[in-house]
Amino acid sequence: MNLWEQYKDALHESISLLDNEVWGQWESKGMSLQAKTYSNPNLIKSREVEIWNDKCCIYNNILYPKTGSNLPCFGMDLMGFSEKKVIIVFDFQHPVENYLYSVDGLPKAEKDYRFFEKGNHFSENIFVRYCKMEEVNAFVSTFKEYLTKYKDMLELEKPTGNDTSFYEDFDAYMTRLDPVSGFLTGKFGKERADSLVNDFLFTYG
Repeated sequence: MNLWEQYKDALHESISLLDNEVWGQWESKGMSLQAKTYSNPNLIKSREVEIWNDKCCIYNNILYPKTGSNLPCFGMDLMGFSEKKVIIVFDFQHPVENYLYSVDGLPKAEKDYRFFEKGNHFSENIFVRYCKMEEVNAFVSTFKEYLTKYKDMLELEKPTGNDTSFYEDFDAYMTRLDPVSGFLTGKFGKERADSLVNDFLFTYG
């Protein structure tokens, strides 16, 4: 499925990401999964996972900037579960706990969302939308605005540090928060699901 093609194109057009390695490619019970990492001079890594079958299409990526400049990560959860159940989330995710991050010139969330608590690794600008599959591209332009802001941050600061301990609390929090392990256990088994979470998605926690 190419549900998130325009979002992926926008990401790669805004942030120059070079293929680094394919961590895993799995097939089971009609479900496919691919996990990859990318590199960039200003990033420790960008790690993406795609999960899909003939009915659903999920894309998740977090960009971890190099350290020393107090920059946020940029994360996206693009989740199409059925024709009528789609959740779009993208945000500046600051690795410091209880740090209310905000970016001028971007919309602020109008309400609180379950799982996405502003000030606890999520910013005031967190973008969350519920829609149908046929409506997903209506939000690509906003996604590009966020990416442009993030690109500007990286190019202004040009971070160079590789202190991954800066992301320990962030990854530990995301490990507790993320429901993907339970979702994947039924498809790929507990051992693989746990490995994806601990050895790929959130390795610093």
